[in-house]
Amino acid sequence: MAEKVIHIGGASGAWGDSPMAIPQLLTADVHYLMMDYLAEVTMSLLARARMKDANAGFPPDFVAYLKPHLPEIAKRRIKVVSNGGGVNPQAAKRALEAVCAEQGLSLRIAVVEGDDVLPRIEPLRATTREAASGEPLPEKLLTANAYLGGLPIAAALDRGADIVITGRCADSALALGVLMHEFGWKADDYDRLAAGSLVGHILECGPQSTGGVHTDWDQVPGWENIGYPIASCKIDGSFVLSKPDDTGGLIVPASVAEQVLYEVGDPAAYILPDVVADFSQVKLEQVGENRVRVSGARGYPPTSQYKVSATFQDGWRGAAVVSIVGPDAVAKAERTAEALLARSRALFRKRQLPDFTATHTEVLGAESAYGPKANARGAREVLMRLVVDHVDRGAIDVFARELGSVGISFAQGTTGIFSGRPKPTPVVRLFTFFIDKAVLGAPKVQIGNDESFVVDVPTKGGYVAAPVKTEI
Repeated sequence: MAEKVIHIGGASGAWGDSPMAIPQLLTADVHYLMMDYLAEVTMSLLARARMKDANAGFPPDFVAYLKPHLPEIAKRRIKVVSNGGGVNPQAAKRALEAVCAEQGLSLRIAVVEGDDVLPRIEPLRATTREAASGEPLPEKLLTANAYLGGLPIAAALDRGADIVITGRCADSALALGVLMHEFGWKADDYDRLAAGSLVGHILECGPQSTGGVHTDWDQVPGWENIGYPIASCKIDGSFVLSKPDDTGGLIVPASVAEQVLYEVGDPAAYILPDVVADFSQVKLEQVGENRVRVSGARGYPPTSQYKVSATFQDGWRGAAVVSIVGPDAVAKAERTAEALLARSRALFRKRQLPDFTATHTEVLGAESAYGPKANARGAREVLMRLVVDHVDRGAIDVFARELGSVGISFAQGTTGIFSGRPKPTPVVRLFTFFIDKAVLGAPKVQIGNDESFVVDVPTKGGYVAAPVKTEI
């Protein structure tokens, strides 16, 4: 009997990724499509959308990109797992069910819920502190979502779900849940849970693992048709990373290694909901053209807590971009920014408004971000970018109105204001904390409209950090 191999295609790396991923992956032999959409601040954008429309709150790309391909997905019995539920998984489910109904498809769509911490936030207020700064919980949060793990995804697939939609979960849990279902991995099989998490971690950013954002970018061919990743997974946790035929990109140990290390903090102790993963001994082997075998992940028991990413509004922001050309363009741009700030502050004083909470000036084209190492002071075409923050939305409007005067008040060569006067936008900040798994409670899975159940998740943890080695 041939060894079982499960092929998972990474069909989305973020909200805004290309719609070319799904049709490209459907040219290959895939059993699952994994679609990742949720960066931390994305949750607050979705929350604001839900405040305006009860049927919003999930990335619209999720349904739109799937829609034209659902007939083939159903015909080939390919399953889809995605965190495309955002802050409103039920709305995403309804939207996808409506599309299936239009196309005469009968797909079992499951929703995983239980990541939303906001209903439980008040009892936690007195003891909750930001993980890095120790700051107390802000008075009002936009979102607060725990990173759930792979167990509820596996449970949904065990019950026959064709599409599993989650809210906030660990990105890597999307693939881990698939592999727990397919291979019967248990909650205490830590080495394999770490390996499955590595599969998800490699796939979660789409083409980043197939040459996107690669250090040796000049060696990566075919950016216009870069291949999306496929992980071909075995029961022992090893897998081969590849991409569809006739696509661009580059899969070599170096490109994969960059994704292995991406955002993990300590590669020997990457803390996830289901396992603490050790990627420090991972082995990457070139086994063919654009094929890398990945093995060697190890795992330890998880902690007893979930990580929670909360967001809150911290004032308002305006961003102005002005083009300035000709001799001394850099000096003109710098003086223009100084004058705009000074004029705005004078108007604030007359209106009894406080000062900006933050300002940032950079001259694009002058290498201003490089500080003393900048070597483009003689640039004759630059963009002055001035970003201001304020507690009062009206103060941003005051600043924006003054921007219109730059063409006649300041230096010759001021040629354009990009996108017109800036509109005030909310400043959204991240607040990270931890919550006991037992306090959050068990996640819930709903399949269709008539099947609902809770999923037992281990809450005691058990991870003990390795002692720090010091040299005497």
